Parts: sequence; structure tokens; C-alpha cells
Amino acid sequence: MRPLPARSFSRQLVALAGLLVLSTQPAPAADDDAPKGPAVTVLKAAKSCFSDIVEATGTIVAREETSVRPERPGLKVTEVLAEAGDTTTAGQVLARLALPEGGTLQVTAPVAGVIATSTAQIGGVASAKGEALFTIVARSEYDLVGLVPTSDVRKLAVNQPAIVRVSGAGDFDGKVRRIGPTVEPNIQQGVVYIGITSQRRLLLNASGRALITTGKSCNVAVPLTAVQYSSAGTVVQVIRRNRVETKRVEIGLMQGGNIEVRDGLNEGDIVVARAGALLREGDPVRPVMASAEAAK
Repeated sequence: MRPLPARSFSRQLVALAGLLVLSTQPAPAADDDAPKGPAVTVLKAAKSCFSDIVEATGTIVAREETSVRPERPGLKVTEVLAEAGDTTTAGQVLARLALPEGGTLQVTAPVAGVIATSTAQIGGVASAKGEALFTIVARSEYDLVGLVPTSDVRKLAVNQPAIVRVSGAGDFDGKVRRIGPTVEPNIQQGVVYIGITSQRRLLLNASGRALITTGKSCNVAVPLTAVQYSSAGTVVQVIRRNRVETKRVEIGLMQGGNIEVRDGLNEGDIVVARAGALLREGDPVRPVMASAEAAK
């Protein structure tokens, strides 16, 4: 075998020494902050405003009904110019009646409003003491007479705003007009009168539901799914340095799938979106921020 030149042999020795040095270097330490454990969907706790809603259910009534009759008895109806459901103005002619001595008598609306009922028919007889030819919901003002639990009566106050949902008619703006002074003894519910003004005809005695805003508060909010109820109280799981921490919280109002946190959580805290028993205090996790749509 032919011997290697001295220069080549020296180069091989240097390379071999370098490999030995590299092989004895310790492996780089693992990053303690590198995410470990299962992926967990999280979101930032943000402030939101919540409305305290009291619900009342009941029926629609006219706040004030005005009956329209002729002042003289025994007059025959010759012409009908309005019918139930029509909106009227004060002084508008509703019908004409024949006088015994000849000529006609005009029956007019004493107030503006909506005609609730009408019995006027051509050929029919009208009288000052008989059945009213027309009844008018004065000024188109209605009330929802609703019932609320006694525990909610104390929250009510005059002029609180409400959304009134009337069966078959849709939604109307309303306000608390009066609060009953007593409680229905058999069902232990209080009475509230919610005023509605509408140029649309509302069917009297129709059922309705009112959502009364009795207050508002603004605090940190999280999804309902982020809250756990346990023997230790109400808790939320947050993530700090990629580990689970359990925080006891005081909750408040609920609205739209979210819940108010009045104490125990700060704005910007990273919260587990769906808390559960599988995650425990100190567990390492890989937090994944929820998208805006998924967080709703």
C-alpha cells in the first residue's frame, strides 16, 4: 500500500479532531416556553355592555275607548263612511243618519284614533242609548297589560323602555306606564302596564310579550361555554405561559351567548373558550386563538 503524503495525513488528523470536539458538545437545552400539550382554543376577554331584561306576558287593551252614538233615538243609518281598522281624525264623518223630519245627521269622530269596532249598517237603527255605532281607540294608544314574577317587580320603574312583540303584528316600541300596586295572589305575579302608540291597528285582547330594559352594566364578557360551575364556585380557565390557571369569578347578566364577569377576570386575559374537566390546573397546552366568527 502506497503511503499518504505528510501534508494530506495532517489534514485528515485535523478533520478527525474537529468531529470529536463536535460530538462532545451538549445538546441545546429545550425552550421551557415552547408550547406543549394539546391544542386549546382561546380568546381574549373583552369588555361588553349587558342589558338587564325583565319579561312580561299579557294581552293588548285600549288605553281609552271612545263610543260614538247619535244624540237622538231611532235614527236610520243611510251611509257608512268608515269601518273597523280605519285610522280617523277628530271631526271626521263616520256615518250619515236620516232624520224623521227630513234631512240627515252626520256622525263624526270625537277624537283621533283607530276604529276598534263598528256596528253601523245601512238600514240599521241607531240610538243614543243603544249599542255604539263605533268604538275608537283614542289617539291610537294601547297598553300591554302584562304579568311579571314578584321577584322582578322591584326592578321596574315608570318610563323604562320595552320592546313589545304582539302575536300576528310584529314588534313595537313601548314604555312602562304604570306598575300595579298589588300581586295576583293565586299566581304570585305583579301587573305592569306598558304603553304603545301605533298607527297600525292592533287586535284587542291579542297576546303579547314585552322585553323591558331595567338596567345596563358594562364589564368583561366571556362566552357561556368558558364558565364552569363546581363545588369551588364559578370558575374560568385562563392561560398563562402556556399553562392552565383556574380563576374564581363573580358572574352577572347573560346576553347573546355571553356572560358578564363582574370580578376575577381582567380585560385582555387569555381565556379557554370551552372550559372542561379534561384541563386541570398547571396543565401545559398549545393555545390557538379563536377566529372572530368562532368566538361569537
